[in-house]
Order: sequence, then C-alpha cells, then structure tokens
Amino acid sequence: MRDLIVTENITLDGVIEATEGWFDPAGDDAEVDQSDIEAALREQREAADAFLVGRVTFEQMRGYWALQTADTTGITDYLNSVSKYVLASTLRDPDWERTTVLRGSLVEEVEALKSEPGKDIVTTGSMTLVRGLVGAGLVDEYRLFVYPVVLGHGRRLFEDAGAIPRLRLVEARPFRSEILLLRYRTA
Repeated sequence: MRDLIVTENITLDGVIEATEGWFDPAGDDAEVDQSDIEAALREQREAADAFLVGRVTFEQMRGYWALQTADTTGITDYLNSVSKYVLASTLRDPDWERTTVLRGSLVEEVEALKSEPGKDIVTTGSMTLVRGLVGAGLVDEYRLFVYPVVLGHGRRLFEDAGAIPRLRLVEARPFRSEILLLRYRTA
C-alpha cells in the first residue's frame, strides 16, 4: 500500500494560503542558501512517483512550472515527468503530459491510487482537497515546511479541530533559512 503524503508550506500560526508573499515557491531568494531545503525536496521527489492535486492548484502549477526552462531546482523536470492526478469534475483537457483527471469520489479515487504498486503519492497546496483527505482519514504523513511568519489570518491547514488525526513526530529538521521541516505520521 502506498503512502499519501501531504506537504505544505505553512506559517507558525497554521496558514497555508499562499498570500502576502510569505514564501517563495521558486526558491529565488538569492540572499539565503537554500541548498539544504532543495536537498529535502529532492529526497521527497525521489521517494514519490505520483502527485495528487485539486483543479485550482493544478491549473496554477501548470501555468507556471510547465513553462519553466531555466529551473535549476529540479522541480520542473520532476513535475513534467511524474504521474500527475488531478481530482476535478470540470477539467476536460489537462494539457500537461502524464496527467490523469480523476472524476470519481475522493475516497474511492484515492484508495484506488494508494492500492496500486508504486512509491509515495504527494499532494501539496490544494486546500479543499487536503481538508477532504484529512477528514476522510486518507493521509499517512504530513510534511510541514514551517516558515517563521505569523499572519494572524488566512486559510489554515486544520480549520476543523475535530478532523485532526492523532499525530506522531518522526522528524524535525531545521534549515539555514530558519524554515523548519516537521514530519508527522498518523498514529
């Protein structure tokens, strides 16, 4: 059985909504050496062969990453080569190689993906999808890249405290940029 990994960039107060420029998805901050974060992301990419997102996140990523030609992080190459799954009832033509549109129920589609042979399935962004995955008990691990920022407002990863599963910390890794990776497995 494959693991479903939720990876999110998150503020100290739990916000995952990418507003107000609190994180740089392309890693273009030239002042801070981010090679340690890039190494962690590379580890994650090497352990996964499937990428699951919702329609909005898929369209945003396709509109950015699929068009990159000078990306040195490896993210573009990974996203162009990995099997991508987008849970969307309205998306007709994904227009990105190796993309499958899933139109069935969240639980049935994800359980089917998890039962296939392969490596990890990673999802990121996709706030509505992730909340559905959490609520359905489908998440095996959370990888939270915690940014030393407090926003005080914005959409949070765990909006509904009743849906939060019991978690067990398996790794806490600080980076030079003061970002902290927290990995939690569901108990």
